[in-house]
Amino acid sequence: MTDLFSRFEYKGLELPNRIVMPPMCQYSVDAEDGIPNEWHDVHYISRAVGGTGFIIAEMSGIHPDGRITNRDTGIWSDDMIPAWKKIVDGIHRYGAKAAIQLGHAGRKAEDAQPPVAPSAIAFDENYRTPRALTTEEVKEMVQLYADAARRAIQAGFDTVEIHGAHGYLIHQFHSPLTNKRDDEYGRDLALFGEEVTRAVRAEVPAEMPVLIRVSAAEYVDGGYGVEDIMETCRRYRDAGADIFHISSGGEGPIGAGGAPGVGPGYQVGLAEKIRQALNVPVIAVGMLDEFEDAQRVVTEGRADLVAVGRGMLRDPYWAVHASRELNGELEVPEQYQRGYRKSK
Repeated sequence: MTDLFSRFEYKGLELPNRIVMPPMCQYSVDAEDGIPNEWHDVHYISRAVGGTGFIIAEMSGIHPDGRITNRDTGIWSDDMIPAWKKIVDGIHRYGAKAAIQLGHAGRKAEDAQPPVAPSAIAFDENYRTPRALTTEEVKEMVQLYADAARRAIQAGFDTVEIHGAHGYLIHQFHSPLTNKRDDEYGRDLALFGEEVTRAVRAEVPAEMPVLIRVSAAEYVDGGYGVEDIMETCRRYRDAGADIFHISSGGEGPIGAGGAPGVGPGYQVGLAEKIRQALNVPVIAVGMLDEFEDAQRVVTEGRADLVAVGRGMLRDPYWAVHASRELNGELEVPEQYQRGYRKSK
């Protein structure tokens, strides 16, 4: 039976299990240089020790002003490669695979002065009004994503994830709420994300599947739903995206925290629809912290991989503990086994 603890293989990516640590910003860079530090070393490597099969490092800026805050990591310079390589080597040492999420916050870049976006529309009254990118700047932005992907591969990552969700730059381009341009990138809302995907694909070895994270629904008047975004996702697939990481929200008041009444697995149906329509592997995410909830997503065939966010923040050994509860095959690290033995 396919369950959380069965292997997953796609192209050249081989995972020991189907448990994913999704990208979660740590806001922990001491200086404003974007280079991961000792906190990130411990944060990521401990989850590999804890049995997680696939670790996706937090959204890392392709440009200094592309970060959500100046305390976030980046991958806009070759100077950042050694620090990331140290983390990746540690993750590999304990049997997990690693990706990094490439992103640009666009109008949601809190410390950029000014932020940039498809159109000069502020996120809300608490955010600065962004400057609209010129057509030439949009094309330059595509190259920044490609350059970041090259650095990620040099750092040893097993692949990359493009961030096209949660109201950040690519999402801002493919959403009719935020893209009011009159050039080619306004007439064709999917064009920017498609070009980014194609450019990243060209930098990543053919055997590595490229991931993309997409908000499949916006939950706001005038926003899109899963059926509306399906053609955009199809364009991204055809441009080279292999695995889709399905989230929702990010434009309007509902973000990653969901809304009142939202419960475990509230986004799984979105992932399932995209999986069926596009015939692609998908990662499901969203309040799947309970072991049984995460297990059912895989055993019922609704998604190929399950991302556990808050649960893994609370418990670096979530995967091992899930295995013990669900009769999986993950072993407690030898150094910790005495902590699980019952007293005589």
